[in-house]
Amino acid sequence: MSRESTAPSVTGPVRLGPQARAALRPTVAPTVTAGFWYDRRQVNARVGIPQGPRLLESAGNLHNLRLVAGAEDGAFEGDYPFQDTDVYKWLEAASWQLGQDAVAGRDSTELAAEVDRIVALVVAAQEDDGYLSTWIQSGKGKGRYSDLRWGHELYNAGHLIQAAIAHHRATGRTELLDVARRFADHIDTVFGPPGSGRPIDSFDAHPEVETALAELYRETGDRRYLDLAGYFVDRHGHGAHGFEAYCQDRVPLREAQNVEGHAVRQLYLLAAAADLATETGDPELAEASARLWHAMAATKTHLTGGVGAHHDKEDFGDPYELPNERAYCETCAAIASIQFSWRMALLTGQARYSDLIERTLFNGFLAGMSLDGESWLYVNPLAVRDGYVDAGGDQSSRRTRWFRCACCPPNVMRLLASLEHYLSSTDGRGLQLHQYASGRFHGEADGAPLTVSVNTEYPWRGRIAVTVEQTPRTPQASQAPQATWTLSLRLPQWAAEHSLSVNGAAVAAAAEDGWLRITRSWSVGDEVVLDLDLTPRLVAADPRVDAVRGCVAIERGPLVHCLEQADHPDGGLDDIVLDTSTPLTVKDRPDLLEGVVTVVAAGYRRTLPDTGWWPYTPAVGATGSQDPGTPVELTAVPYYAWANRTTGSMRVWLPTS
Repeated sequence: MSRESTAPSVTGPVRLGPQARAALRPTVAPTVTAGFWYDRRQVNARVGIPQGPRLLESAGNLHNLRLVAGAEDGAFEGDYPFQDTDVYKWLEAASWQLGQDAVAGRDSTELAAEVDRIVALVVAAQEDDGYLSTWIQSGKGKGRYSDLRWGHELYNAGHLIQAAIAHHRATGRTELLDVARRFADHIDTVFGPPGSGRPIDSFDAHPEVETALAELYRETGDRRYLDLAGYFVDRHGHGAHGFEAYCQDRVPLREAQNVEGHAVRQLYLLAAAADLATETGDPELAEASARLWHAMAATKTHLTGGVGAHHDKEDFGDPYELPNERAYCETCAAIASIQFSWRMALLTGQARYSDLIERTLFNGFLAGMSLDGESWLYVNPLAVRDGYVDAGGDQSSRRTRWFRCACCPPNVMRLLASLEHYLSSTDGRGLQLHQYASGRFHGEADGAPLTVSVNTEYPWRGRIAVTVEQTPRTPQASQAPQATWTLSLRLPQWAAEHSLSVNGAAVAAAAEDGWLRITRSWSVGDEVVLDLDLTPRLVAADPRVDAVRGCVAIERGPLVHCLEQADHPDGGLDDIVLDTSTPLTVKDRPDLLEGVVTVVAAGYRRTLPDTGWWPYTPAVGATGSQDPGTPVELTAVPYYAWANRTTGSMRVWLPTS
């Protein structure tokens, strides 16, 4: 096992193969240097990731590795066969962080030592033939691959592979990659179709290994891994797990018309389908991926970008079944949605996928981590009613230090640690900015490099300034006109008004498929300014969403806002009515929730009669109009920041009568 180090890699979680049939490719060496996402990532780097080993120790995850390696006595600790993945997701997050620290010249000695220590535990726990699952090896579970519905062995393998790829790309070292390859090689000897000589023709009921194998192919160039990923994707839907939607087995993915079943499982499987379509050019998989993404976005996605309507089986639910207080919207499902959408953005070049990424990042995903990085939400409802009783556990609507099923916290850590790789792309003819954050981004045109810097206070301000720092085929310091290439800026779906200028002169660039494209001969120092109107707005849902009929929500820029009881101390929120006739205003609040811009609205607190023992009365139309109630000023805060103060009620959707 090699311990040699090379220069830190500049690629992220998705690095397309040389023959990939994609419209766009992720850029190399992107950096985020200031602003909103820099601040959130700093919390992750300084608080979130460093606490990981201590929490994994206290939950027994690291003990289980030592146990099967023969370094410690005792029994398996924990309740789930997938507890190894908490370790692997943390290793992935820590590896991306090590790569960032190396590029920035920051000292990461302590973090590197923790990574080395835990990688050594993983190495020691692996069986000689490559197999690794502490649940099975400890005797807690049944024999190998005897319970593919609940055993999660390949799910564990998928997260191990992704951690190993991150470790290799960020550090250049191969210890963990060697473990991952041995496990993947072992799996390749066990699983395959009839006639392949493999003993098992089936799949793990929790997809994850599929997209990991596709990325392992990209990392190693070994086609076996891509073929194995394709086998697993196409094996779903043929009854190996009783044609059950929960296991993604009801219908083959290529034939499916809607997303269904366990939301995370569905989206991890779709991310793999997009990977396969990208690497093989399979038009049927590409079409199915686009069709299912559209079905999800159009009929099964909450305003926050969250997905998952049911607590039971963490299920998508039916079209337009989008409840509020009972919304599941698991943080892991938001992450899976982002991963799937990013692959679709690269495959197709269409801006709609990055529109959904933005909405999910700022709302459904980011709410999952507290502002201080110390606690988490597993589920992300859109309402908490007055008098809510917290049942505790992983499905609490209160922030929790850790979970018995701790899939979400290290998942948040790894996405934040690799976030810069989801912001920009290149098509060989220029640069596309999908998300807006201050930093430096690189692309290429005609095989030569180009670089821009971005300066913005987004999402609090709508001004995004892009400065050309390097343009092809000339010295960076030159001010002479350079080669012609295209800078593409995503115009967000929510943006009703915008202005665009180059070097102070207005540019009339019409949006094309969600992109503002500027093609010209660029010079170093050229500045493009995109100004997005952040006037707050009221939005309504499709009338088929029964749960919010007669309600509106408040948005400003990419941020969904909500009311919290903490800002309305004179009563709860269940009796609040929004006055839609009064314009919304904004207020800068540097003192609140680590600095936010709030939206101020007018409303009423209804005076509701005591109906006695029966809470139903004749309809309003039969008895005349009701008194609107007592006027009240409403303060709406960004949804991502809710549940960071005292406990209390919360609402995204507000009734208008």
